[in-house]
Amino acid sequence: MDIEEDGVKIQAGIVIGEDLAMISIEELEKRIALLESEIARIRAEIDIKHSSRAAADEFFK
Repeated sequence: MDIEEDGVKIQAGIVIGEDLAMISIEELEKRIALLESEIARIRAEIDIKHSSRAAADEFFK
C-alpha cells in the first residue's frame, strides 16, 4: 500500500533506520529491489540534469 505524504507517494511500512530484525527475508528483498529501483531512477534524473547543464554551459560560452 502506498501513502501520499506532502504530495509524495511512499511505500507504506518502509521507515529508514527502523529495526529489521522482525522482517522476513522476502520482505527485506522486496525492500532492496524497491530502493534499488528508486536509486536508479534518481541517478537517471541526475544524468539528465548534468546533460542539460552541460548544454547550457556550452550555449552561454
